Amino acid sequence: MQPRNMSMSGVVDLAAVKAAGEAKAKAEQARAESARQGGGGAVSSASLVIDVDEAAFERDVLQRSTEVPVVIDFWAEWCEPCKQLSPLLERLATEYNGRFVLAKVDVDANQMLMQQFGIQGIPAVFAVVAGQALPLFQGAAPEAQIRQTLDQLIQVAEERFGLTGVTVDPDASAEPAPAAVPVGPYDALLEAAVQALDAGDFGGAVQAYKNVLSDDPGNSEAKLGLAQAELLARVTDMDPQKVRQEAAENPSDVAKQIAAADLDLVGGHVEDAFGRLVEAVRRTVGEDRDAARVRLLELFEVVGPDDPRVTAARSALARVLF
Repeated sequence: MQPRNMSMSGVVDLAAVKAAGEAKAKAEQARAESARQGGGGAVSSASLVIDVDEAAFERDVLQRSTEVPVVIDFWAEWCEPCKQLSPLLERLATEYNGRFVLAKVDVDANQMLMQQFGIQGIPAVFAVVAGQALPLFQGAAPEAQIRQTLDQLIQVAEERFGLTGVTVDPDASAEPAPAAVPVGPYDALLEAAVQALDAGDFGGAVQAYKNVLSDDPGNSEAKLGLAQAELLARVTDMDPQKVRQEAAENPSDVAKQIAAADLDLVGGHVEDAFGRLVEAVRRTVGEDRDAARVRLLELFEVVGPDDPRVTAARSALARVLF
């Protein structure tokens, strides 16, 4: 994919409007409040590059952007250009020594953020300055172009928003991880979910898994169980013969292809399900394409990320997307 520059004129235009002044005032207020609470001190160089998810986005990106520009790298494990761009951005974050912070967002695990930013392809790089989201560029751009973009971002952030970055202490160690909070045990909830599945109560199983994830978002067993329960809930009232016939007669109807893919997976035809949705992504654009892509990612969760069929389908998806 050829790099497509997202013009930095968006930053300059933003600085010219009234919203910029309001954002600057809010940033100054937030910095003052942070100082009163003992924040705003020197940080370690390790904290200049962070992994961010949907749950921590407000704290780690929006709130932090009142002190320092936050550059967001939207990436995925299967994205080959990302493997060139991400290490470069990480190196530059260290080299710029606190003038900006790099936040890395895995789009596969954070679909909502990807949709909120309107991202059509990755790698995609945005910035957040004083709570304002700004597109920077898309694709594995040359280093010289990236430096120029970062320099302009930093200049605007300082001149228009009063953001001068954070102080880096080279002798400081990385911020200690928060003390582990005992969670669970979830045996009873997980067992209740399994029993609900066995009884055909898919709605009850979905809720039981969600109860676990609301308390422990990283619980892999609950994630897998939820994906399976939601799939079974979707197909339970389907007429398989009708669904497959309609999908065959309407190859361009994404909703019908998605329904047939669900049935394929439940029936054990994993590669057929993946192939059907990859083809739907290839054929379509806009909302239809996004619907097929999102359902494909959901089915990846059902099968499991380490399954070789998932790996192959991710590569096929990357080829049709980029």
